[in-house]
Amino acid sequence: MLLIRPTRPHPAPRLLRRPKAALLASAVTVCLVAAGAPAEPLGVGDRIFPDLGNPGYDVAAYDLAFTYPGSNDKPLKAVTTIDARLTSSLNRINLDFAHNTVESVEVDGREAAFTSAGEDLVVTPDHALPLGSVTRITVRHTSDPVAVDDQEGGWVRTTDGLAMANQADAAHLVFPCNDHPSDKAMFTFHVTAPNGYTAVANGLPTGTVKAGGTTTWSYRSQHPMATELAQVSIGHSAVVHRAGPHGLPLRDVVPAADKKELEPWLAKTPDQISWMESKIGPYPFETYGVLMAQASTGFELETQTLSLFEKDIFTEPAYPKWYIESVMVHELSHQWFGDSVSPRTWSDVWLNEGHATWYEALYAEEKGDHPLQDRMKAAYGASDRWRTAGGPPAKPKPPAPGQKIGIFRPNIYDGAALVLFALRQEIGKDAFERLEKVWVRENRDTSVGTADFVRLASAIGGRDLTGFFQDWLYGEKTPPMPGHPDWKQVPPPAPAGSAKKS
Repeated sequence: MLLIRPTRPHPAPRLLRRPKAALLASAVTVCLVAAGAPAEPLGVGDRIFPDLGNPGYDVAAYDLAFTYPGSNDKPLKAVTTIDARLTSSLNRINLDFAHNTVESVEVDGREAAFTSAGEDLVVTPDHALPLGSVTRITVRHTSDPVAVDDQEGGWVRTTDGLAMANQADAAHLVFPCNDHPSDKAMFTFHVTAPNGYTAVANGLPTGTVKAGGTTTWSYRSQHPMATELAQVSIGHSAVVHRAGPHGLPLRDVVPAADKKELEPWLAKTPDQISWMESKIGPYPFETYGVLMAQASTGFELETQTLSLFEKDIFTEPAYPKWYIESVMVHELSHQWFGDSVSPRTWSDVWLNEGHATWYEALYAEEKGDHPLQDRMKAAYGASDRWRTAGGPPAKPKPPAPGQKIGIFRPNIYDGAALVLFALRQEIGKDAFERLEKVWVRENRDTSVGTADFVRLASAIGGRDLTGFFQDWLYGEKTPPMPGHPDWKQVPPPAPAGSAKKS
């Protein structure tokens, strides 16, 4: 995710999301309540979001079917089908799901009991599920954009329809799932909408079917995906097709009325992909595109193969051209860092945002004459303040209650990019660039952690870098910058009207 932060130079800052109210109690309808011990919410124990994700199974595939009623203030009817392999013997299956109504649940084609516990949907099949078995769970439910309006993500209501913004922990507000990036899966989407609307989702189209006054659009991913990266766009949209490098199919989704005005920005993507490929290797997915939504979110988001942007960023005169292009590259670079190579835990998110910020800044240097070193020196000066406020890059402070987006603070953006700058200084430019290419190649389509990056950097750097990373990623204070002993922390400005001390 890229928040438009007030630390950016030149353009007037866009507002960060305001703190939201605490999550409402789950509205999952309780029906066919299972007998026995009370159902309990579970989680995989993530330090940041301990209640999300669920133990005991690994999702292989999601099939999501949404029926849009033609209004973005009414619930969608939905059917979620999950194919999963059991990693433990289970009598119950916990799914992350909240703020919607469940109509029925089936496990392997047979009706199953279900109830809610916290933000979990707890399913009790009529038979035990043994270790190693493969099971199919089918949930018929609603998916309500209004129910999640006060939350940090989920459905985003646009002026003409809907889009998704599930990062970091909001996919379970849209569909039942194992809502943690450590459990990636294949996705198929079927979106039914009244004729006149266009629906687009992650992956490649597999067909459309018209029936009376509606059209069903289907898409399928070719690579596994984390739930937080799912995207469905429904609106009065134009889909613009072009060829990218090596014949890569590109498709952008824009408001139909603005297609001509936005085309100059869309036309930049092929060259941006080529630039990224020159730095880190082949683009990792089957397609790419930009989704320009008529909505006010306060951020852009790297949803897999179809990055979400506010349309206004491209039409607001206050933003200079170089800045907008670097933001586009930030989200594009996430397709490698964060999407193809996903974080194992949310404390590893610095690997996503630090790398995306790095290539954003490198692009601005090479294409916009804004030196990366100047940006890194400024980041160094603020780094201790960022660590105090938000935690070190690889140990971000958990969000305050009701502030789910709170982990996306400056120290996992420019602060994490600063770690990469220090690493390049430490091991040299050639070794650093080799590390980047090997990292994305060897970890494609997986979820990995900080320790994996440290091991690979040590191997390529030719020495144990554990101590280096310990200081830079987890220290309360910023270490000296290799090669720049003159770089210092910059104290915050004194409050207006305060007396100076001698």
